[in-house]
Amino acid sequence: MTLRKAAGLGALLSLVTPGLAMAADEVVLNSGDTAWMIVATALVLFMTIPGLALFYGGMVRSKNVLSVMMQCFAVTGLISILWVVYGYSLAFDTTGMEQGVINFNSFVGGLSKAFLSGLNTSSLVYAIPESVFITFQMTFAIITPALIVGAFAERMKFSAMLIFMAVWFTLVYAPIAHMVWSGNGGLMWDWGVLDFAGGTVVHINAGIAGLVCCLVLGKRKGYPTTPMAPHNLGYTLVGAAMLWVGWFGFNAGSAVAANGTAGMAMLVTQIATAAAALGWMFAEWLTHGKPSALGIASGVVAGLVAITPAAGTVGPMGALIIGLVAGVVCYFCATSLKRKLGYDDSLDAFGVHGIGGIVGALLTGVFAAPALGGFGTVEDIGAQLFIQFEGVAFTVVYTGIVTFVILKVLDVVMGLRVNEEEETVGLDLAQHNERGYNL
Repeated sequence: MTLRKAAGLGALLSLVTPGLAMAADEVVLNSGDTAWMIVATALVLFMTIPGLALFYGGMVRSKNVLSVMMQCFAVTGLISILWVVYGYSLAFDTTGMEQGVINFNSFVGGLSKAFLSGLNTSSLVYAIPESVFITFQMTFAIITPALIVGAFAERMKFSAMLIFMAVWFTLVYAPIAHMVWSGNGGLMWDWGVLDFAGGTVVHINAGIAGLVCCLVLGKRKGYPTTPMAPHNLGYTLVGAAMLWVGWFGFNAGSAVAANGTAGMAMLVTQIATAAAALGWMFAEWLTHGKPSALGIASGVVAGLVAITPAAGTVGPMGALIIGLVAGVVCYFCATSLKRKLGYDDSLDAFGVHGIGGIVGALLTGVFAAPALGGFGTVEDIGAQLFIQFEGVAFTVVYTGIVTFVILKVLDVVMGLRVNEEEETVGLDLAQHNERGYNL
């Protein structure tokens, strides 16, 4: 996202611990950067509402369309408040951190910035107001748990969903963000993991959590024998288009400046997304005889996901390869692999975000190398690939275990799943007493 080595550690330290901050006169507000970051922040929020809400809403059955959209909106509100209360501090407070030293603060930040303590209109991060940076980061924190909704769609209680998201955000998202992006002393930062805009923090994190959710909750009633076709693919295509446009804020905005890195991030995002869309489309065409609208929409998202960790360091041809590989691999994982293993990942949160994030994170270690047209500092591709693998493996294990424990505890305390009658009626009526369509 924003706290990567390409951005410069000096700018990072202006954000966090007061004792390590740069002197105020060394940071000067840049109105162009500020204007761009305000736009980028709006674009990332646009990805969740309405983008993700429509993308997911169109893929469920008509009796559940409002429930999925409601979950996206509720997560947006919930995480916004938790972010300003303590999430921003847990993710970006660097108190007690020291490069090369592993301690508690290598895993999670402190609370010196809880309730946005010390924030005022003069606070700067990089060359933009800290308030803009906080809001930009908030939009990433919002979309990550919202992505998990796609895995357990059509069967989780709304009340359980809210509690799960709050706890998961606290115990999983904030620590992973801190470990990857908080700077010197952060566990995965010190390892040298490259994650420009959230392949590990957002997509692998959400994808693995989604897989655990669908395994713990179990399959939807009638799955896989009962047809459960998307009720409105028009919504899904519109949502995918909104995600595509909004993703420029996600990736290009992660430069935290209107500069050459942002411009290159925009270009490689477009290239990888187009390549993945075509890769998925042709893979489906060859295996099933016809290309589908749902397929190309899914391919678009797979490409967006895969280029996210690499957007600040890979070149155009690297992006092309990453996109093609992600489109094909995610297609087979969301179809053949899912059928073979039998798990009910309702809207392919794991198949697209989890797998796409892993593909992108690993290939970042390859194509960030200048020898392969990248703009990173990778000299030893094998060594960087191993570092990327370490980051992926740690995230998979940490997220998987903690998510499993959260779900099991909540299941005992309040139950996770709606009853059979409510699932048959649909969550729109059963959980919200509303219908998506009144004919």
